[in-house]
Amino acid sequence: MHRYAHITHPGLTRQHNEDNYLINEDAGLWVVADGMGGHACGEVASQIVVDLIDDKVNQGAGLKEAVATAHHIVLIAADQRMGLPGMGSTVVAARFHADHYEIAWVGDSRAYLWDQGKLKQLTRDHSFVQQMVDAGTISKREAAVHPHRNVITQAIGADDLDQLEVGTVHVPMYKGQKLLLCSDGLTDEVRDEAIASILASTENEQDKVNHLLQRALASGGSDNITIILVSAPDSAPERLVSLA
Repeated sequence: MHRYAHITHPGLTRQHNEDNYLINEDAGLWVVADGMGGHACGEVASQIVVDLIDDKVNQGAGLKEAVATAHHIVLIAADQRMGLPGMGSTVVAARFHADHYEIAWVGDSRAYLWDQGKLKQLTRDHSFVQQMVDAGTISKREAAVHPHRNVITQAIGADDLDQLEVGTVHVPMYKGQKLLLCSDGLTDEVRDEAIASILASTENEQDKVNHLLQRALASGGSDNITIILVSAPDSAPERLVSLA
């Protein structure tokens, strides 16, 4: 069994919370969706996303297929006025398999792996500033404070996309590792180094998550904040260390 913790908060400047998240322990599924579109709109899209991914996974679909289907359902819902036109969502989802995690994402919600005191970002933002980083125009540190860092290039429900780009990665799982899923309300306020330091503390999972939230709020809390932290089960294999 996994030990995990979760929390969501509207932040200090938003009047309501457009984030949604889902935990399906039986399916080994964790999802964070960050809705966009304003009052009575973004939270509708993010709720559709988490519910649809859960349904599709329970029916045997892989994460990439489930995320792609959620995109089409959000478009249909907006067209039928189940919410509002223009609503959308980012998403990051993780599915546990026997010896690895499957990660799928759209937009700038992120997954990180904490392992042996180090934090590694598993996802790659679908964003304007990430494109500039990839092109060598700006550094990663400059991207973290860029005024257009929240401009994303892919989103579930975006009707101007020729084809939705779903990022995927498969990550081996070892004892002692932790998987962090979050909306950008955390990563816009708290640097990776600070996240790694908090995850390295001796607190339990829920204390770590609470500490991350408090750090994000103390740094401004300018957006909704959603965090899921999952620890590898005790049955996970030990990492083999080379003696070379």
